[in-house]
Amino acid sequence: MKPVTAILFPFAVLYDAVTSVRNRLYDLSLRPSASFDVPIISVGNLSVGGTGKTPMVEHLIRLLSGSRKIATLSRGYKRKTRGFRIASAADNAETLGDEPFQFYRKFKDKVVVSVGEERALAISSILQEHPDVDLILLDDAFQHRRVKPTFQILLTVYDNLFYDDWLLPAGRLRESKTGAKRADVVVVTKCPDTLQEEEMMIIQKSILEYTSKPVFFTTIHYGAPVPFSGDVVLEKNLVLVTGLADARHLKKFLAANNVIAHHFEYEDHHYYSAEELEQIVAMAKSKKAQIITTEKDASKLTAPQFQRYLKEVPWFFIPIETGFLKSGRDFDEMVLNAVAHA
Repeated sequence: MKPVTAILFPFAVLYDAVTSVRNRLYDLSLRPSASFDVPIISVGNLSVGGTGKTPMVEHLIRLLSGSRKIATLSRGYKRKTRGFRIASAADNAETLGDEPFQFYRKFKDKVVVSVGEERALAISSILQEHPDVDLILLDDAFQHRRVKPTFQILLTVYDNLFYDDWLLPAGRLRESKTGAKRADVVVVTKCPDTLQEEEMMIIQKSILEYTSKPVFFTTIHYGAPVPFSGDVVLEKNLVLVTGLADARHLKKFLAANNVIAHHFEYEDHHYYSAEELEQIVAMAKSKKAQIITTEKDASKLTAPQFQRYLKEVPWFFIPIETGFLKSGRDFDEMVLNAVAHA
């Protein structure tokens, strides 16, 4: 055990006791979980930090929107509003949160995008305001046990698998590893494209110590960079801007074919200021570079108050999608069957 982990271990034991009692009360139905007449798919994780929930939700939207009227429901982390809210043309990243606003920008013609801290009340409101909705996607809701989902997707990232982690604050786990048993499927995310079958089997064996459910492996597929400050072509010299829990994968991908002249690395869900954009643009000019960021960050950087900075140098965002290393069709069939038989 690392020294910092050893120091924090007693606090992790206390945290485990609290979360375990809470989960036990739900398991014994001593605390109520609301059920609804529409199928509910939950996407979540055992740990804090980015495990690829947003691209997974987008994968489900693409899979199901042709046959279902979908609503997404997120907490709206770090938004500057409170309570239940259904996205409209008047909203932005500050009123919805960056990831829900990203859903709205991409899928507003296909889905109802909503945010709300109290998920059970929010679902009731969605169904009241949009009675045609017949499927709910819950974003980051594995620990939100006040709602009983139809199908639970548990994500765990390849380079920080839940079974090798520790509970907060010694590690990054929000609850005990045994919580994995509530999942209907486990997806190992952000795997290298070159992951071999032998290593998959080793990881799967370790996961199966905590749950008997199927295990799938996915990677990140990066799309072609999209300009959002004019019709320009991406060049080699770049300034990277990220507000992510973990930007290592994106930086490695870009560095393979580009020169990263500078990386402005902010905390996850960061909201930008005019002063920060001045610094970013000044750096790009000094390096004779273009600026590239994430799609999530672009949802905030395209706000009206930042338009003048977008005109000074070319800006791009790079879209991402979930890609299955194998058995992607099997995963999709599991989801479709769960929804069909709900």
